[in-house]
Amino acid sequence: MIASPLPHLVGRHRECAALDDLLVGLRQGGSRVLVVRGEAGIGKSVLLEYVAAQAARMKVTWARGIEADMELPYASLHQLCAPFLDKLGELPEPQRDALRVAFGMAAGDPPDRFLVGLAVLTLLTRASETRPVLVLVDDAQWLDQVSLQTLEFVARRLLAEAVAMAFAVRDPEGQAALSGLPALRIGGLDTAAAGELLEGAVGGRLEKRIRDRFVAEMHGNPLALLEFSRGRSAAELAYGLNASSSPSVQAPVVSRVQRDFASRLGSLPPETRTLLLIAAAEPVGDARLLVRAAASLKITPHAAPAKAVGLIEFGESVRFRHPLVRSAVYHGAEPEERRAVHRALAEATDPVLDPDRRAWHAAQAADGPDEEVAAGLEQAADRARQRGGIAAEAVLLQRAAEVTPDPGSRGRRALAAAEAHFSAAAPDRATELATVAELCPLSALDRARLAHLRARILFARSRSDEAAPLLLEAAAQFTAAGSPLARETYLEAISATIFAGRVHGPTGARAAAIAARGSGAPPSGSKAADLLLDGVAALLADGYETGVTALRGALDLLLHEELSTREATVRWLLLAPVALEAFIHYAWDLHAWDALASRAVRLARDIGALSALPPALIYAGGVHIHYGDFAEAARMIDEADAIAAATGHAPHKYATLVLAAWRGEADVAADIIKEARQSAEERGEVSLLGAMGYIQGVLFNGLARYEEALEAARTGIDHDGFNFTGLSLVEHIEAATRCGELDQARTSLARLVEVTRAADSGWARGASARSQALLADGVEADRLYRTAIEEFGRGSVAVEVARTHLLYGEWLRRSKRRALARKHLRTAHEMFDGMRAHAFAERARRELIATGEHVRSREAKQTSALTPQESQVATLAADGMTNAKIGAELFISPHTVEWHLRKVYTKLGINSRRALPAAIAIAIAPATDTTGAGAAQSG
Repeated sequence: MIASPLPHLVGRHRECAALDDLLVGLRQGGSRVLVVRGEAGIGKSVLLEYVAAQAARMKVTWARGIEADMELPYASLHQLCAPFLDKLGELPEPQRDALRVAFGMAAGDPPDRFLVGLAVLTLLTRASETRPVLVLVDDAQWLDQVSLQTLEFVARRLLAEAVAMAFAVRDPEGQAALSGLPALRIGGLDTAAAGELLEGAVGGRLEKRIRDRFVAEMHGNPLALLEFSRGRSAAELAYGLNASSSPSVQAPVVSRVQRDFASRLGSLPPETRTLLLIAAAEPVGDARLLVRAAASLKITPHAAPAKAVGLIEFGESVRFRHPLVRSAVYHGAEPEERRAVHRALAEATDPVLDPDRRAWHAAQAADGPDEEVAAGLEQAADRARQRGGIAAEAVLLQRAAEVTPDPGSRGRRALAAAEAHFSAAAPDRATELATVAELCPLSALDRARLAHLRARILFARSRSDEAAPLLLEAAAQFTAAGSPLARETYLEAISATIFAGRVHGPTGARAAAIAARGSGAPPSGSKAADLLLDGVAALLADGYETGVTALRGALDLLLHEELSTREATVRWLLLAPVALEAFIHYAWDLHAWDALASRAVRLARDIGALSALPPALIYAGGVHIHYGDFAEAARMIDEADAIAAATGHAPHKYATLVLAAWRGEADVAADIIKEARQSAEERGEVSLLGAMGYIQGVLFNGLARYEEALEAARTGIDHDGFNFTGLSLVEHIEAATRCGELDQARTSLARLVEVTRAADSGWARGASARSQALLADGVEADRLYRTAIEEFGRGSVAVEVARTHLLYGEWLRRSKRRALARKHLRTAHEMFDGMRAHAFAERARRELIATGEHVRSREAKQTSALTPQESQVATLAADGMTNAKIGAELFISPHTVEWHLRKVYTKLGINSRRALPAAIAIAIAPATDTTGAGAAQSG
């Protein structure tokens, strides 16, 4: 809005102090973020003007949201970054290219919006190197969606940059925007301040009862008070004029202010009202465009009357006094008047320089179906997609469908709009448009696309097994249409059953695999994807041995298939979870798990796919848990959670739970398990219930609470899932032998032997041998424990090596072989203590004490003081990466990297980057041989 003269803001001392603190922190070199929230007219914009006026010797840049149906991708972000685009060439190439494509400055693959966010973060950081940068965003709730998401990402990643951001958000419209960021909530002025403002506006004192009545009726809203008193003297208010005499007095304050603006419009000349309507219909505020449109309507752009009553301000750009004025002007006009204005704006807009805006105005001018208009909108939607503006693409396609005369073309465009809305996380709108498409004649391929979309919407809302049959039906339709999407959709159907947790039954994974095998679907275009489908289908339909062999045949291509486009990379990242689940739970192959997860992390980083990076990091963190490197696992989990938070996604609790279980942190795990179990039951994710059984089995076995471990592991076995059954069997066998439930242990062992025989990996053979040892005696038990240690070591599964030393040591002590027991228990204790697997370490310590050993606690190392982010930065810096490359790797700015490094130097007692490699090597040196082979051989 047009701000009133500053510096004094009546009754806003608290709010001004908060904004002053923001500037103090910025001048001291720290980042600050503040979201100013409140209803319309409460004074948010004036507060932003206040902080801008106080920002001496700072670079101030603005973006202003405008209420409009038009969605132009990155328009607001472009406006905000415009003063700094001379520094675009200083950005790393991937970031520079992403920003250029987003702003329509170059052609290229649609950029990931979070890579654009990193580019904006880097750009603002570079701009702040000479002077601090203050970013002000007014009416943030009306920014184009992708601009708002990008700025939220930047706000959440600020830490050590000389950049501050202040947003103004109108409630209730913007309640969901920027949630979780530091907020300053603005209410109405108190009675004294509101009275002072009112008396200042009317230029005289008011009798207290009259003044307080007006203040109460306006709820202390400054805009309402100012607009109500505009042009009225103190005498008029004191003698007979009553705010409550208006029929709208009982309406909300905002409605009263809007009606007051509308009443002022009625006194203006017709040409002035038309000029205001042109300005209201064109959200950018381009004064030259307004003049051209006015000429098209053959009116003289005479704005003086509107300026005189305080409704609008003209200059290089056109600004209404307040967004409510724009709303009153636009919605107060007749439909034909609005269409005429949009028609004039379309004619006045350059079709070469601004085709998207021209297409939108032409659509708003249409009073019925028009194929030419629809085609223009469809082309604009394609341009929005190429720039990464999925929400804009969806809105443009939806409007194109609305004005399409031909039913077949209308159905095709409605379907495309529905798909775009679903991709833009608007499933309700997607469902509405899918219904529109369904009522139109569609081609066989489009019918398959529609069935696929409906299944995906259902699966997104609930991970139940209801989505799988719909996906199978869509896959069958794709097959009939000869589409390469068929095989990927079959794989998606199998993936849906994996999440739902069912292997058997009519909606289970095995039924989906059989359907895929017999479909005759054409190749997908990706040999790796086709081989993966063949492998997973064979695993489910033909059994473990055939399936694992087929899976291994797909591994090389999954790891090395060339991905020449961003789309191909995104598709690979989508199928990676299915491949990982198969190699983890059926091939028992930690090395394949590591290689696939590492490629997923690398690819997600390379293309800036921050929605795919957190799950890839979680899988990579799981690898490090099994390697016994809990610190590295924690760093990856922490990065995944930080990125998820910055991008507005829920954190991935599974990896946190697994790590807490191996550490023996029962208190940490308890609340998360309860929340995860409730979520799984609500969403129908039976697979998550199976995971809970395995996790609690590890936790309670480590704590020697074997009866609880027995019950938990049983649920992991009984859930009939694709994953976690084998791992739950291992936990169940150990718990059952400790509880004396030998029949249960033997039943589970028979299943485990069948599962692991097909895998034939070090991990699988070790699990089988150790579980058999738990039920064996004498020489045979001794041999099996030694075999298990050797096989787990061959598979690099360090946590299981340590655990086998523990179980072997416990068995040796009970067999009265104390000296040898002591060696294995000591190895187990040192390994677990080094990993920080506290519960298992304590179990080993108690056993060692029982052998007569004196046990000392392991001294904490220097890195224990480092946060996960500091450890990541230090490790990458020790590897020789520059601050810029580290920032790009971790999606933070180079300034934040430097800030972390200074803290690392202090904690490690060094003063230069050159000393990092040695300091890190000493600090994280392993406490013992992670294979544990020495103790195995010494016996």
